[in-house]
Parts: sequence; C-alpha cells; structure tokens
Amino acid sequence: MKRIAIVGAGFAGVQAAFGLERLLRDGGAYEVTLVGEVNYFMFTPLLPQVASSYINPRHIVQPVRDIRGRRRFRFLRETVDAVDVEERRLRLLGGSLDYDYLILAPGSATEYFGIPGARENTLDYKTLEDGVTLRERILDLCEHADHTTDAGERAQLLTFVVVGGGYTGVELMAEMRDFYYQYVLRKFRGIRREDVRLVIVEAAPAILRSVHPSLAHHAVERLSSGGVEIRTGAKVTRCLPDGIEIDGSEFLPAHTVVWAAGVRAHPLAEALPGLHDRMGRAVVNEHLQLAAHPEVFVAGDSAAPANASGVPQIAPVAIEQGGLAARNIRHMERGESLESFKFVDQGSLVALGMNYAVVNVFGIRFRGYLAWLIWNAIHLLKLVGFKKQVQVAFDWVLAMVFPRDAASVRRVRGCPLCAGKERVVEKAPSALK
Repeated sequence: MKRIAIVGAGFAGVQAAFGLERLLRDGGAYEVTLVGEVNYFMFTPLLPQVASSYINPRHIVQPVRDIRGRRRFRFLRETVDAVDVEERRLRLLGGSLDYDYLILAPGSATEYFGIPGARENTLDYKTLEDGVTLRERILDLCEHADHTTDAGERAQLLTFVVVGGGYTGVELMAEMRDFYYQYVLRKFRGIRREDVRLVIVEAAPAILRSVHPSLAHHAVERLSSGGVEIRTGAKVTRCLPDGIEIDGSEFLPAHTVVWAAGVRAHPLAEALPGLHDRMGRAVVNEHLQLAAHPEVFVAGDSAAPANASGVPQIAPVAIEQGGLAARNIRHMERGESLESFKFVDQGSLVALGMNYAVVNVFGIRFRGYLAWLIWNAIHLLKLVGFKKQVQVAFDWVLAMVFPRDAASVRRVRGCPLCAGKERVVEKAPSALK
C-alpha cells in the first residue's frame, strides 16, 4: 500500500487532501493521511474581524472531520516534530508516520527580524487563539481606561499599535478603528475620542505595497481621515513591555502592540535539505518537488517555486499549489508528465472596515460600498461549508443592526494591571488574620 502524508490542515493541505480523493477512487491501494496540529480548518481572511467582535470566532473554523465528509482520507491531530527525508518518515510528538509521498504545507511563522523584545513584548496574529486573546485584551484595557483618573495612563491603555502595513495589519487596524470609534466611545462613558490613538508603523516607504498604488494611496487617505496614524519609513528598533522604540530614538508608549511585520517559512520547511530563499522557504522545482527528493512536495507559504520565486503568500496561491501537488502525485503514479506551477495574479481585495473596501479584480479597480459588498461576497463563497456561510452572513447582518457582542468571556492573561490586582487579592486573606 502506498502511503501519502500531508502536513498542515490549512488552505494548501486541505486542497491537497481533496485532490487526492480521485486517486483513492481509482481503486489502487493508497492511504492518505492529513496531519494537523488543530482539528479544524480556519478561514484566515476573516481573522481580523474576530478581534473587533464583528463575528463569532467559531464561525470561521470548520472541523476537519466535518469537511472530510465521505472522503476517505484519514485525519490525525498531531504535531510534526521533524521530517526525515532519507528514511521517508515524519517524527511526531506521539510517534512516527512513514510515507511514500509527502506534501508539506505547514504554513508560515512570524518573522521578527532579530529586533530585541519583539517576540516577547508584542502580540502575534496568526491563529484563532491570537484573535480571541487580542479581543479579550482590548476589552480589558478599555475597562481599566474607563475608570482611571490618570490621563496619561488612559492614553497609554488606549493606544493600539500595529507593526506592519500589509494586508493583515491594515485590515486589523480598520476593524479596530470601527470597534473603538463605533462601540467603545458609545458604551464606555469614561473614554473620549481624544483618548484613543491608533497607529500603523511600517518600515517601508508605503503600506500595501502589493496593492495597486492608486488603491493603496486611497487606503491611506481613508484610514487617516478615520483617525489612524500611518507612520511609514519608521523602523521599529526595540520592543518593550510598555511600548516600542522607533528608529533608535523615539519611544511610542502603548499597552497593545500587534506584530504583523513579516512572515518566515515554517521551521519544518526551513529544516529541509537543499536551497532556501531569504524567508527560509524551501526552493522547489516548477512541479513543487524538493531537489533530490521528488517524492516530497512543498506547497503554500513555505514553498518557493524556482519558476515563480516572488509568489505572494496568500490563500489563492496555497489552494492552487495544494491542488497541483495532489495532481502531480497522481501523474507520477500513472507514469504521466507532471504539471508546472503558474502564478496568475487575480487581483487584490482589502477591507477598510464596515461598508468600505478597495478592490482590484482582473485590472478593474474600484472602492467604496460596492467594493465592500464584493469583498463580502467573495469571502463568503470561499468559506468551507454552507453552515459557516450562514453563520458569518448572520453575524454581519446583526452587526449592522445591533451593538457588537463585546462581553469578556474569560480572565485576561498578560495584563499587568490585572496581575497586580491578583497579587493584592491573594495577600488579602492573610492580612485579615
């Protein structure tokens, strides 16, 4: 029996599992195993809306076993510790898994560029847990700011900084602008508009560099007029628990700093033998195969095809590469010629908060409410499962009619003010004795 392993239950991995279903239906002796660290697939383009309480976190994730349906691939929730390409074996935390073919699609990791304190003192924003953690932290800080009498402390509590002006950073900031100005200022009576400060810090000369310049320029105007400071050409040189240092001299105090400045290849891909690009992505041939190991395919954010080295790390690319890797395994088993990866830029879509977006589709550029409706429609159609499509659509409708559901559902972790209060409470019983 031929064993095919897929590492990663993201866009590329799930698409690869779907593509290999045809191989299983051919009647051959094959076993396909999809390995993921979590038991769900997450629709990452909607993750910024989790932090702003726009949508329910559970509505953008779908259990892998539900997605699988009647498909015959096996799912294993496990952590892959290493890939042994010589032995054709995955080393798992709970054992090992041998393979004849491997599709490695583990996603990406955050790039901190060696900046002191960045990893320890900023918030990442890649997982569902990151989205929920940020949401709870923002709510907690608003609660503190609502009753503090110190204007300086209130300003620091309500300063929200995003480092990185790419898709994630801009869409996250747009969501948080809506949350602060449309919800917080209405519901928290001790917070005024001048207390809130929202800042995007980007080391490059401009934000949204992969978007058409005219749309990027309009995005800057839209965000700036809505109360967002955009600092371009500003390099973060150090991150501290209470703020960031810019260009080695300026200090920006803030209790919340989200790091969205860059990504690297996943450590599993970086550890593969052969060439890697500056981001650590494994250099593969035009068929997505690893040099000297044609049975290993790399897809998604950790792949750098030799014929398309500058391909962006976005969902459509991952989906295309996952499907291509699956088809090429089928071709290899049938003795057919392999297909080559070809990147076709289908455009860009950037949401700038509720009721507004900028869109470039097949060279047609437009902005505003219509662009926002198209952004919603495209993302809704790409959601996996009719149930999730209904849930997200309902969330959007409710958010247009009712206030956002901003209840804090768990104790906030990592808040220095709450931590101080906890220490006081712990000492109180002994003081009463």
